[in-house]
Amino acid sequence: MLGIRSSIARQIRGLLADPANPRIELARDGRGLFAPDSVAWRVHIDVTGMMVGGIAALMLQMLHPKVLAGVWDHSGFRDDMNARLRGTARFIAQTTFETRASAEAQIARVRHIHDKVSGVLPDGAPYSANDPRLLAWVHVAEATSFLDGWMRYGEPGMSAADQDRYFAEIAIIGEKLGANPVPRSRAEAEALIAGFLPELNADERSREVLHLLLHQRPPSLMLVPFQALTMNAAIELLPEWARRMHGLAAPTFSKPAIRLGTRGIAETVRWALRD
Repeated sequence: MLGIRSSIARQIRGLLADPANPRIELARDGRGLFAPDSVAWRVHIDVTGMMVGGIAALMLQMLHPKVLAGVWDHSGFRDDMNARLRGTARFIAQTTFETRASAEAQIARVRHIHDKVSGVLPDGAPYSANDPRLLAWVHVAEATSFLDGWMRYGEPGMSAADQDRYFAEIAIIGEKLGANPVPRSRAEAEALIAGFLPELNADERSREVLHLLLHQRPPSLMLVPFQALTMNAAIELLPEWARRMHGLAAPTFSKPAIRLGTRGIAETVRWALRD
């Protein structure tokens, strides 16, 4: 049993690890942006919920033409989509779990990268990664998806108060990145998303990015079923309007099968990574 557990843990850590950077160090003494008893820790430390939510968030974010253009024009996602996903996961982990100094350094690094990301859409409209409204869309898409992934596969009975507390806590990251407005409750997040709907669109570019995302090669054969189920779970987590925009049919598996299978994976991963 220990051999199986260590094998699963090794595969999962290999999927998430960034060979070019040191491992994440948890600031358990409360020296980070969030305390260990925060809702942000509770949500962000769950691997399966964050993977499902992170993929769903990327599917939402790419529906904004200006956000998509920034990725399209200034990113190497075509060469290594997994590297982009790992980079996002690392940023969330460092800003959530490491010391305040480390979190602030990572936020400053991202803001410096954003300084260089600007351009023009095919229709001539300018865009900039430092646009507070675009940053607000990126933030609310991630926050909503991460929380929904946790509630779906970790804490279905999460109270409304804790949901609001989550948005209020991680608002600090959005604000430090320059996002405006930043929601501080579930109701504010839903209202912000509704306000963005007229700006969203799916086109040839978003379809190519979606194809690369859904058909990326897993790092090992052992992770093939895990990745397939995770992708279907992310599609199923999307709001219905987002699935329609992307032209996504119902997931390959039935909804109950997706949720049951992903919940089983979530429990297995938690067991494997318990320490």
